[in-house]
Amino acid sequence: MASGKSRGARTIGTLGRFLLFLGVSALCGVLTAGLVVPAAAVSAMGATASMDFFDELPTELQVGPLSVPSRVLAADGTELASFYVENRTPVKLDEVSPFMPEALLAIEDTRFYEHGGVDVQGTMRALLNNISGGSTQGASSITQQYVNNVLNEARISAGKDASVTLNGAKTIGDKLREAKLAIAVEKKFSKDQILENYLNIVYFNPNAYGVEAASQYFWGVSAKDLNLQQSAMLAGLVNGPSLYNPVTQPDAAVKRRNLVLDVMLAQKKITQQQYDAAVKAPLALKLNPPQQGCAAASRAAYFCSYVEQQVYNNPVFGQTREDRQALLARGGLTIKTTLDPRLQDAAQQQVDRVAPPRANPSKIGSSLVTVQPGTGKILAMAQNSRLTGKDNWVNAINFNVDKKDGGGNGWQPGSTYKPVTLATWLDEGHRTQEIVDGSKRRYPADFPWKAPCQTPDRQVSGAYDSTLPNSNDLKNAEEGWYRKMPAAEAIYNSINTATYAMAAQVNLCNMGQIAQNLGMHNAATGAPIDSLQISSFIGGTEGVSPLTMASAFATFSTDGKYCAPVGITSVTDRKNKTYEVPQANCRQTIKTEVAQGVNSVLQEVLVRGSGYQRGIGVPAAAKTGTTDNSEYTWMVGYTKGLATASWLGYPDGYRSPNARDGNPGAQFYGDGTTMPYVDGATVAGGAWQGYMKEVAPLYNTDDFPKPPQSVVEPKNPHSGNQG
Repeated sequence: MASGKSRGARTIGTLGRFLLFLGVSALCGVLTAGLVVPAAAVSAMGATASMDFFDELPTELQVGPLSVPSRVLAADGTELASFYVENRTPVKLDEVSPFMPEALLAIEDTRFYEHGGVDVQGTMRALLNNISGGSTQGASSITQQYVNNVLNEARISAGKDASVTLNGAKTIGDKLREAKLAIAVEKKFSKDQILENYLNIVYFNPNAYGVEAASQYFWGVSAKDLNLQQSAMLAGLVNGPSLYNPVTQPDAAVKRRNLVLDVMLAQKKITQQQYDAAVKAPLALKLNPPQQGCAAASRAAYFCSYVEQQVYNNPVFGQTREDRQALLARGGLTIKTTLDPRLQDAAQQQVDRVAPPRANPSKIGSSLVTVQPGTGKILAMAQNSRLTGKDNWVNAINFNVDKKDGGGNGWQPGSTYKPVTLATWLDEGHRTQEIVDGSKRRYPADFPWKAPCQTPDRQVSGAYDSTLPNSNDLKNAEEGWYRKMPAAEAIYNSINTATYAMAAQVNLCNMGQIAQNLGMHNAATGAPIDSLQISSFIGGTEGVSPLTMASAFATFSTDGKYCAPVGITSVTDRKNKTYEVPQANCRQTIKTEVAQGVNSVLQEVLVRGSGYQRGIGVPAAAKTGTTDNSEYTWMVGYTKGLATASWLGYPDGYRSPNARDGNPGAQFYGDGTTMPYVDGATVAGGAWQGYMKEVAPLYNTDDFPKPPQSVVEPKNPHSGNQG
């Protein structure tokens, strides 16, 4: 039986058998009365104490929802992963092979369609057989077994021990309660409904709850396609899932299966010819162990993990994190996501090429994440580590997201932050072709920055001044750039000194607001970027996530409309109840002309700037980023249809990938390749280019609108006016 109860292995003495006979005979009398005597009549008769006890037992079984796996789906409907504590797929009775109920009833409850929930005749027969010393027989009907399984399921769902409802641990009171509930179930459901419910709830194996999951696990077939011998094996298995486990106890499983076939033949449910063929058939198992969780995802394991965290962090799915975990594991949710498998597979191929998960002795991380401008939909999220695998580089951190979503503390963005300075510059009325002085390298602690939002507790901090201890003058990546130049050139060639010259002319508080309008924030805390730390102008302070950077740059692509990144489009449960999911809340946060001005400058990055060799053959804009010693390198770029951040670095700390000055450097491409200098355009840029060349044509590749002259030409082009 489904409860896994013992049939009894003890020898009962003659006196014990007699006393047991008397006790169970009394119980059967109570059950018979409960079946045939109306409650009012019993009351009028002056019921016995036993009848009073029976009548006071609960009269309705609280049937909660079955524990059903939740599924995470890609945008095209393909399954990415499932979550469960009980692998179960409920089916209708007419979706089950007719052999299955015939076999089950033959061995477990041949009078199922005749009794009212408790088979008194069967109970007495089993009792007499047991007392006489014959093989021990059970007496619970299918309805009683269903009740027992429902009670077990309820206790497990509530986090309680289900062992008290197992037959081996039951008291007489437990048995009476089960019996009366079985009677109530028979009054509430039809026989076919009870049989269907039983077939869906019954335990077959730790990998299989219910007949559909069992069919798929043992043979990879649907329950409707079970043949006679398969049905007989499953019917025999419910009596002792461990004892008759066909994987670990194949001989016992065959013996039990054939016993079921013997009974079916005796009851004329099958012909002699069917019987002869079935008993000779091998078990012929084709095991399909189910895999659950993001580690077993068919693709995009880290995106799956991100989606999982979205559920766990959202009170819509339960008051506590434990409630949300239980809903995901038991609630039968269908979670539809934004992931485009075409983009995901291409991204995975690129990051794995950089440093393959099985050939990455340096343990250097490579990641790509793409959002769709104008919708915020996350279309791809890939990295070169794995969540599991014997020979893989395993890392639990999602490189692409914030800490609360399963990521780390973020990574310094380097020069990919410079477009924030450019956007602020344009927002305050400056022009892309306005001349700035890149020769200035010293910014002392008392430099008169424009920061009206300063308070006694929050002041502009930082200095570039070689006359101070532990400080240096501001440097560029290469010599020859300490000169005057247009602001556009300062950005597309990523000139630090010229970028600081721009920052010196704008309101730093406004720069912080522009960064917030682009959705930028600290990956570890969620707090806004502190624009009063002057090293932030070139991305040298706080950690941000690649997803944040991709979403920020997508704002430029849409002429200033920011959309929060979203990974889930809908969540429904088994009853089609819908749950509210986070929305992109797209809104205009940057002036249109400012965004268009930024676009015009960042397009030049791929033409004559720091990423000149990384064009993708369609209109695109980008910015490279390289932190000190190349510890983190970036390329963030976009078309009208896609915005992608490519990141490279060590997730476990600050180390240089550069192979020089005694440093071994990182090994790339799975063949031991090292490089003396890695910047944003090399490895991260190569991954971005290879990926975007492949996938950009799948989405919008229209030209970017040209910016108005009011953000391009200097106010007085002949004077070289910097204001």
